[in-house]
Amino acid sequence: MHEAHEAGVRCMLMRGGTSKGLYLLRDELPTDEAERADLLRRLMGSPDRRQIDGLGGAHPLTSKVAVVAPAVGDDADVEYLFLQVGVDDRVVTDRQNCGNLLAGVGPFAIERGLVQADGEVARMRIRMLNTGGVAVATFPLRDGRPSYHGGTAISGVPGTAARIDLEFEDTAGATCGALLPTGNAVDEVGGLPVTCVDNGMPVVLLTASVLGLTGTESCEELEADEDLRSTLGQVRLEAGVLMGLGDVTTTTVPKLTILAPPGGSGDVTTRTFIPHRCHSSIGVLGAVSVATGCLVPGSVGHGVLRRGDEPGSITLEHPTGTITTTVELAGVDGQVTVRRAGIVRTARKLMDGIAFPSR
Repeated sequence: MHEAHEAGVRCMLMRGGTSKGLYLLRDELPTDEAERADLLRRLMGSPDRRQIDGLGGAHPLTSKVAVVAPAVGDDADVEYLFLQVGVDDRVVTDRQNCGNLLAGVGPFAIERGLVQADGEVARMRIRMLNTGGVAVATFPLRDGRPSYHGGTAISGVPGTAARIDLEFEDTAGATCGALLPTGNAVDEVGGLPVTCVDNGMPVVLLTASVLGLTGTESCEELEADEDLRSTLGQVRLEAGVLMGLGDVTTTTVPKLTILAPPGGSGDVTTRTFIPHRCHSSIGVLGAVSVATGCLVPGSVGHGVLRRGDEPGSITLEHPTGTITTTVELAGVDGQVTVRRAGIVRTARKLMDGIAFPSR
């Protein structure tokens, strides 16, 4: 198994949103899932908390993989499979999507010649294989190639880059089968009121006040609170069953987001666990789900949400800044439905070449 890719594997290292990962073509990877997982672990240097013998960055946010291929069918241009590679364990999972790496899929597809583009702007339909939904990415071109330079800044990333607009289709209930997987705006889980929501990423919402927190604590403070982590862990296990995800002990979903009133110019303060470490910001699809959950009447987040001036625009405050989502809901026959969901990201090509897996 190890000898098959001894000569190396072509890959591109890209920053997508506030994450970083390897972008590879599906046709250049093993077709057997176990062999593919083994190769990706060896490329990343896992399992090892430092990932010293691979390309991983010793954190879940920098131990990610995007597998890209031409789309099958006419409803998309390319297909994207996200794989999360464990840092200090052997887990390689497709149980969740990643909207941050999604930002780099369109440019990567053009870089690899999967899609031909001309003009000043590309508009690409991307089938997200983890959930089956489609995202439409719009980004600038220069001479038929992706342009990575621009004036758009996103929190958690130094400097500016070209703007990438992501609009999501059919993400509501993509993993759990329904926007509100339990059918309720509020459930009691582990003795605490929570809202379970899935608009592209299964998330469990809790308010900081019911946990005895302000919601402005640092990630280091939250991770050092063993009682809190134990409580959140139990809530996640119970919520996973209620959301139709089964036993989530070894999976990365659902995420948990702690909500509090905004302290700055945003609409709500967030602290997100992914699932056991506190996120330095918040994931793209996680942000969309959180914003959606806060807009649902009667949810635990509805009472702490301060709406922005722009209709449909919800700005989430997180440990390293803010992220703005565009979410519009509608009511049909008493059921909440998603009319629109989107977000602005940036991406940048960091390295293109051959990666050599460990033996």
